[in-house]
Order: sequence, then C-alpha cells, then structure tokens
Amino acid sequence: MVQIRLGFVGDSITHGTGDETLLGWPYRLGQAEVGRGHDITVYNLGIRADTSELVKSRWLAECRARLIPAIDSATIFAIGINDSAHEKSAERDDRRVSLERSVNIITEMLSQAREFGPVLWIGPTPVIESFMPIDRIPGVIYDFRNEAIGAYNRAYKEKAAELEFPYLDLFSLFGNNPIWVDSLNASDGLHPNAKGYDLMAETIGTWPGWRALFDG
Repeated sequence: MVQIRLGFVGDSITHGTGDETLLGWPYRLGQAEVGRGHDITVYNLGIRADTSELVKSRWLAECRARLIPAIDSATIFAIGINDSAHEKSAERDDRRVSLERSVNIITEMLSQAREFGPVLWIGPTPVIESFMPIDRIPGVIYDFRNEAIGAYNRAYKEKAAELEFPYLDLFSLFGNNPIWVDSLNASDGLHPNAKGYDLMAETIGTWPGWRALFDG
C-alpha cells in the first residue's frame, strides 16, 4: 500500500471541463488506485483557460500548501494546449504563449517541482477543428489547431526526454482514437465528455510513468 498526495497542475482539461460526472481524469485515477488498496489524496489544481504563464504565477504556493514533506507526494503537470491557441482580442492577435517561451516556462516549473517528489508530464490532446474558434469570453476568440498543438507536443516531448521527465504523448495516441473523437463531438471539440475522460484515466493509469508511483 502506497500513501501519497498527488498535485495535478493544469488547465480546463485537468479540471475536467465537459465531464458530466465532474470527476475529470485526476479523480478517476485516484478512485482506481484506492480500489487497488492505496491511500491517495488528489488535489486538482486545474483552472480553465490557464496558460503556462498563468500557471506559473500560482502553482508553487498551491503545491506547497498541499504537498507536505512528512508524506510522499508527486506532481503531475498537464498544460500547454492553451499556449498553442491563437488569441484574437483587444490585447493580442498571436499565440497565447510562444513555443519557445512555453517550453522554458514549463520545464522551469517541472524542475522546481522535484522538491515535492516525482514529476510527470502529460502532453496536450487533439481537438476537432470544425468546432473552432471558441468565443465564450466576451471580446476574446481562441482558435485551437492540431498543427500548432502537434508542434508544441513535439517540443515538449523532446525537452522531457532531454531532462528525463516521464512524458505521455496523448496527442499521438488519441488523434485517430474513435472514443476520443466521439467524446469531443459530443462536447465542444476541445474538452471531452465523460467517456473521453474515462479514456484519459485508463491510458494514464496504465502508463509506466504513472505506475512507477505505486508499483515501485
């Protein structure tokens, strides 16, 4: 039995936006490990629309308040898809965060997160472009494109390998997965519904990077 506190740092897909059950993938993972007999505390630190720059301003204080030295902990980062989006607003007509800056910010956070224990990096997921752009915030339009997401994903994957962070490439795994595609079509093209979050949890839950937290 493993006793561990888990901080899931990310955006709306970490938060579980679009999930009718309100569980998202972090709580599904927690439920599965409790079912295996582990003592798990899940802290979902996902905020909708957050980029790496926005996460950078908050994550450390949030994790230090939750992941205490007396108990084993790990951090799981799942950010970057919002960085890749093209924003059109009064303030910007460009990528929300440039690729180079995104890689630098995220790797700086992951390196600092080693103070809490193991660090995992979950890559961004593909979208259905026919739903784009998204204009839920008055005066702001976000346009997500798979070409851009793929470029950010490749850069993240390369940097993770260089720095020896376990990286899960969901973009490549889910691009042609019918369950994922159906879940996006049933939602808004960006966020999956409950079936898509089921798929995320099942995929992450069997990934060696995740299993190493529990299986030694």
